[in-house]
Amino acid sequence: MGFFDKLTKGLKKTRNNMVRNTDSVFKSYKKIEEELYEELEEILIMGDVGGATAAEICDMLRQRVKEDKIKDPAEVRELLKESMIEMLEGGEELNIGTKPSVLLVIGVNGVGKTTSIGKISADLVAKGKKVLLGAADTFRAAAIDQLQIWADRAQVELIKHAEGADPAAVVFDTVTAAKARDVDVVICDTAGRLHNKKNLMDELSKIARVISREAPGCDIEVLLVLDATTGQNAVIQARQFKEAAGITGIILTKLDGTAKGGVVIGIKNELNVPIKYIGVGEQIDDLQPFNAREFVEALFESQEDGDVG
Repeated sequence: MGFFDKLTKGLKKTRNNMVRNTDSVFKSYKKIEEELYEELEEILIMGDVGGATAAEICDMLRQRVKEDKIKDPAEVRELLKESMIEMLEGGEELNIGTKPSVLLVIGVNGVGKTTSIGKISADLVAKGKKVLLGAADTFRAAAIDQLQIWADRAQVELIKHAEGADPAAVVFDTVTAAKARDVDVVICDTAGRLHNKKNLMDELSKIARVISREAPGCDIEVLLVLDATTGQNAVIQARQFKEAAGITGIILTKLDGTAKGGVVIGIKNELNVPIKYIGVGEQIDDLQPFNAREFVEALFESQEDGDVG
């Protein structure tokens, strides 16, 4: 099964929750009137797109229907898809143009942070990149052990210290080793919880200083892992982390386990932070680089055989 098929299957709950309802609206109106937009907005909000983003999408639809003199409600479906794609596009590519480049991965415990690092490693290795991991979430021995398991699966090396070690020291050793071993991408597991903003900023600032000193001019991405099943709580969490840590991208996991997949659109639109990776399963290749058009096409894909109930 290709990733598009996995994505289509993984978005089934969101499709049943949101897209089927929008399709019902388009079919129930013979002409385009204000009530259609109002119903659409309500469905988008229920799909965890978020109130502000849902209103913005409907305003875009009103404008385009007027500009293009569209009369048939069925044509609004395609406009809805294109509006979502436009909102989601931009910044999806990882900034890994330097050697080494550094990915700092943050997020609260339980969102799939360590698992995501392992899967991204496997994806980059498959693309011919030499990857080195750094276990800089040193507060839990379990986090270090789990990262070792994923490093072994992805067949990449891991730099680790003892539990309780200074995270910046781990990053120092990882970057130093990366230069010596001709590594393309360093991925560091960091800050496994949302502690207060000052602590988070201080820790990440210290790590950033180490990277700047040891690998001046290297590309750095600060990637926040979010659990899609939490819906609008993921948006709140992203907002907090953005204020505290200046995140450059989002990794959204567990999309296959939720009807709240519309949160992808809300996060990108309201926070202006690009989605870099999305996950739709447990397998090592079930986390893939985000593609806005592919995501929306999969969301609106008609699966008459598979989408029952």
